[in-house]
Amino acid sequence: MRILLINPNTSRAMTATVAAAAREVSGADVEIAAVCPDPGRGPAAVESHVDEVAAAAAVVELIRADLATGGSDAYVIACFGDPGLDAARELVDVPVIGIAEAAMHVAAIAGRRFAIVTTLGRTLGRARDLVARYGMERACAQYRAVEIPVLDLEEPDEQTLARIERECRAALDPPGSGAAGDPVDAIVLGCAGMADLCARLSARVDAPVIDGVAAAVGLAIGMARMGVRTGSRGEYAPPPVRKHPRNDAWVASEVRAGDAMTSLTQPTVREAMLWQT
Repeated sequence: MRILLINPNTSRAMTATVAAAAREVSGADVEIAAVCPDPGRGPAAVESHVDEVAAAAAVVELIRADLATGGSDAYVIACFGDPGLDAARELVDVPVIGIAEAAMHVAAIAGRRFAIVTTLGRTLGRARDLVARYGMERACAQYRAVEIPVLDLEEPDEQTLARIERECRAALDPPGSGAAGDPVDAIVLGCAGMADLCARLSARVDAPVIDGVAAAVGLAIGMARMGVRTGSRGEYAPPPVRKHPRNDAWVASEVRAGDAMTSLTQPTVREAMLWQT
């Protein structure tokens, strides 16, 4: 079995981190192929809505490249915003798992209620959107940010770990009451870059701490072995094949994210389907 693990930012160090986390749970009979976009083909980090658009484009581009060489048995998008998830599910009929969706489902099994502990406060709105999308409003009791930039997690020091630990402890035993202060049973780490901190955090706070990378890889392996494929009758049907596409439909459409520029060229449809002229 082969799983393509996609880090949609351009950090090679973070790609190595998520690959190591994936291999810890995958087993010897599963190949984890970890990829990320080249500089200029995706965002340096995903910390804004603009970054997320560029990240989604990078996900599509990397899946296109993988399909050109035979494809994989499952795909994992290693970014907590789950960028490009719907588009990816249109492109392939094998399982495509986003780490946010996977982490929330695992946390909802590990405990009755969970908290999301993520990087920056400006991304909490996206976390709330995803909780609503995945039907987890009753399970997610808290949203917390440690105010640490994503790229600071490439080489986290003890101070970084301590800051994340403090937020986890505060979520597990919050002062006061009310919706914002409801105690939780489990923690969801809201960034793929925290993957290598998961085991240490769980031991320190003595509670389930869920890394979405490991959760997504586990789900991807399980679904692939069960023979569960992505449905193609409705929203995830392959993109329509157009006999007379406009010349400017995809070519020269660019999305800027910080210092990165991602160019969207020709679209790819599921596996063998091509544009018809």
